[in-house]
Amino acid sequence: MTAKMIRWAAAAIGLGIALSTSFAAAEETATEFPLLKPTRQEWSFAGFFGQYDQAQLQRGYHIYKEVCSSCHSMKLVKFRNLADEGGPGFTEEQVKALAAEFTIMDGPNDEGEMFERPRLPSDPFPSPYPNDKAASFSNGGAIPPDLSLIAKARAVHRGFPQFVFDMFWPYQEQGPDYIASLLTGYQDPPPEGVEVPEGTYYNPHFMNGISLRMPPPIDDDLLEYTDGTPQTKEQYAKDVAAFLMWAAEPHLDARKALGLKVMLYLIVFAGILYFAKRQVWRGVPH
Repeated sequence: MTAKMIRWAAAAIGLGIALSTSFAAAEETATEFPLLKPTRQEWSFAGFFGQYDQAQLQRGYHIYKEVCSSCHSMKLVKFRNLADEGGPGFTEEQVKALAAEFTIMDGPNDEGEMFERPRLPSDPFPSPYPNDKAASFSNGGAIPPDLSLIAKARAVHRGFPQFVFDMFWPYQEQGPDYIASLLTGYQDPPPEGVEVPEGTYYNPHFMNGISLRMPPPIDDDLLEYTDGTPQTKEQYAKDVAAFLMWAAEPHLDARKALGLKVMLYLIVFAGILYFAKRQVWRGVPH
């Protein structure tokens, strides 16, 4: 081996050691978010036979309308969906009244001009900002995410061995669990030694950092419930999380009902095949 080849080999070995050292240091200093995993909640729609709680969905819509809609849109949900089977269960008349509380630009009319009219059940939920630029400007550079699919888009990885058990008893509530934990997980002041960027709020349940720009949106007795449900921060968080789950998966009830029918059909069909096989091969020596 020539002296030049020896120098190349030494340089390669040195580079490899430096890279492995830097990777090891990065792994040691890397922080995994969220700092706290979401708290597992009890949901009416969990499990094989779970169904949405209609009253809870109505309360969740009330919270979204009075609190969340001031910053967040739900562009993929139309007012008429509130009357769909398996949803909040509002009547058609109630949906018309809920839609008419908001206006929308329409047109052009016969004179070629745009005009403002009350929203109809076929119109989507209103957006609080006319465009993303206005949303970013109003929120310090952060654009509030659309909440139409947020309950399916936000899912914290559970890791081993939980994901193994999830295959046998399906766990599909990562999104609602995360939303409920995030809404109730703000800490003020933050733990000693934790520096929070100015204009943000510490929340160990946030999956993209130690803090976020959204201030705590709910608190005890923020809204009045007329059905006797406790008016606590935790209850508000669960109700709006359930409503957002419905918005992201509105046909969950129908899907589970169909799945149950399919499983019963397959069980009966398997039994018929078994007895047919016994009948056909009964007289044949084995």
